[in-house]
Amino acid sequence: MIVPGKYLSAINNSSDLKKLNEQELLILAQELRQFIIDNVSIYGGHFSASLGVVELTTAIHYVFNTPEDQLVWDVGHQAYGHKILTGRRDSFHTNRIYGGISGFPKRSESIFDTFGVGHSSTSISAALGMATASKYKKQKHKQHIAVIGDGALTAGMAFEAMNHAGVSNTNLLIILNDNCMAIDPNVGALKEYLTNITTSQAYNKMKDDIWNLMGKLGKLGPIAQSVASKLEGGLKSTLLKHSNLFESLNLRYFGPVDGHDLPNLINTLSDLKNIPGPKILHCITTKGKGFPLAEKDQTLWHAPGLFDKVTGEIRKKVYTTIQPPKYQDVFGHTLLELAKVNSKIMGITPAMPSGSSMNIMMEQMPNRAFDVGIAEQHAVTFSAGLATQGLIPFCNIYSSFMQRSYDQLIHDVALQKLSVVFCLDRAGIAGADGPTHHGAYDIAYMRCVPNMIVSAPMNEEELRNLMFTAQEKNHGPFVIRYPRGQGVMPVWRTEMKSIPIGQGRLIKEGNEIAVLSFGSIGNEAVKATSILLGEDISVAHYDMRFAKPLDEILLHQIFEKFDKIITLEDGCIQGGFGSAILEFMADNQYFSKIIRLGIPDRIIEHGEQSELYKECNYDANAIVDAAKKMMEVVYKKA
Repeated sequence: MIVPGKYLSAINNSSDLKKLNEQELLILAQELRQFIIDNVSIYGGHFSASLGVVELTTAIHYVFNTPEDQLVWDVGHQAYGHKILTGRRDSFHTNRIYGGISGFPKRSESIFDTFGVGHSSTSISAALGMATASKYKKQKHKQHIAVIGDGALTAGMAFEAMNHAGVSNTNLLIILNDNCMAIDPNVGALKEYLTNITTSQAYNKMKDDIWNLMGKLGKLGPIAQSVASKLEGGLKSTLLKHSNLFESLNLRYFGPVDGHDLPNLINTLSDLKNIPGPKILHCITTKGKGFPLAEKDQTLWHAPGLFDKVTGEIRKKVYTTIQPPKYQDVFGHTLLELAKVNSKIMGITPAMPSGSSMNIMMEQMPNRAFDVGIAEQHAVTFSAGLATQGLIPFCNIYSSFMQRSYDQLIHDVALQKLSVVFCLDRAGIAGADGPTHHGAYDIAYMRCVPNMIVSAPMNEEELRNLMFTAQEKNHGPFVIRYPRGQGVMPVWRTEMKSIPIGQGRLIKEGNEIAVLSFGSIGNEAVKATSILLGEDISVAHYDMRFAKPLDEILLHQIFEKFDKIITLEDGCIQGGFGSAILEFMADNQYFSKIIRLGIPDRIIEHGEQSELYKECNYDANAIVDAAKKMMEVVYKKA
C-alpha cells in the first residue's frame, strides 16, 4: 500500500482540510497528486482526469461544508482526489478491483458521494434536483455544486438542465472543468465557443467589472439592491452585445479562472458561496496536470494501465504467442475495409473514437466518419437522417450508453425501418468500470422492438461476417453486439462472407444435452463441452448468432432431438436470449427441461470479466455444473 504524505495522511474527511493554512494546503495538493500517480501506476485505473482537478477538489472541500453541502462529479473518473480526501485514502489501492471500491462516485460507498455518476452529463440535473429540494425544505444556506467536464457539456441533457436552472432561483453552482478533453479531444461548436470566451480579454474584463459591482451592491441592503437592479437593467443592452451562452440562460457567469491556482480558487469559491441563485464558474485546467507525459498525450494517459511513474513507460503484458486483437480493433479495421469498397458506408460515434476504434476510419476518411460528442441521442437520429438518403451508417455506441438513446432507436429508426447498423461495443460484462458500463440489457431491450435484427458474433471472424452482411442491402435496423477485450482468433483477417439473417450453426455434435449460446460467451461453452467429454456426458453446442429473428428451423430440429437444453448469454436473464428460447418452446408446445445461464436479476459490481462470469454463474464451470445437474435428475428418475 502506498504511504501518503505528511498532510494527506491526516485527512480523513473535509473537516480536516479546514485545519490547514494556505501554505499547508498547497503542500497537501502536491501530496494528493503524487498519491494518485503512485497508486494508478501500480494498481491501474483512470489517470489524467483526476490529476487535472487536484486543486479544484481541494478548494471545494475546503470552502464548502461537504457532505452537508451537496457535491456532484461529472463524469466520475475525475473524482479520485475526492475519494481520497473523504475517507477512502487507505482503501484506494482497491480501486476498480473485484471486491474493492468503485472507480466512480457511488452513493452506497460514502455519504460524500451524493450521486452515482459513471456515465456523463447528469450532474446539473441531479444537483438542481437537490437544490430544489433544499429550497422546498427552506434550507436556505445549503449549497449544491455540480462539477461538469467540458466534454460532458456537449450532451443535450446538460443544456436541458441549464435551461431549467436559469429560472430556478436555487443555490446551485455549476463548475465547468474546461480542459478541451473528454477521453478524446472535444469536438463541435461548443468547444470553439469556450475557446473564444476564454481568450476574449475585453469581454472578460467588462463582465468582471459588472458582476463584481453588482455583487457588492447586492450585499448592502434593500436600497443598494434596488440600485443594483436598476444598474442591471441599464446594462442589459451592453451585456446582450457581449453576452455569452450561460448568461443568456440566466446563469451568472464567472471566469474563466485558473483551475490550478489554489489560493485564487479558494477566494473565488468563498465569494460565490455568498451569492444566491444559479451561477457557473468557468475553470481552465490541464488534463494530466503534474505528469508531463499525461499533459502531452491526454488520450493515451486517460487510462493507461500500469506504468513506471519515473520513466513513464507503460507496462505491457509479454506474450510468448501471437495474441488475438481486441474486438473493437477488429471492428475499426473491418469498417475501413468495407468503406473502401462501399461508398455508402458512414461511421458515427458519440465521443468514443479511440475507445471504439472509429478513429481508424476517421483518420483515413474524415469526411465519412463523425465524432458527434457525448450525444448518444443525436448520434442515433443523425444516423437515421443519413439512412434516409440511401447511406449506410455504422453507429458505434457502447451498449450501456445506447440506453440513453432508446426513444430515438424506436421512433427515429425502427418505426421507419431505416438501415442503421448499431455496433454495440462493451456488450455484456464490461469489467472494472462496473455496473454503469456493463452492457447487460441490450439483448432484452432490442429484442422487443419491431423491425430489429439482433445479432452477436462468437469470434472475430463472425464479427467481420456480420458487418459484411449488415451493409449488403437494406435490412432495416441491424444490431451487432460484441464484448470488451480480446477475441479468440490470432489469425482473423479471413475473407468476409454473408450470413443468412436469422441462421444459427452447429459447433459440436452431441446426443444428451444441447447448449444454445449467443455471442462470444459461446467460447465458455466450447471449454465446457471439452470438460464434459471426460465426464462421459454427450453435449451438442449451437451458436445461434441471432436473438432476433431466431433460427426456427434449427430450433425445431433441436427441440425434437433434445429434452435437456442449456441457454447461455452474456446479458440479463429477464427478457434476453434464454427467454426467447422459452417463448419458442411454449409457442410450439415443446416440453424440454431448460436451464438459463446469464447475468442474474441484480446489479453486478466491478471486477475482471472472468471473476464476474464466475460470480454470475455462467462461465465454463457453471455450464458443466448445469449439465451434471440435468443428468443427475435423469439418472435419479431412471
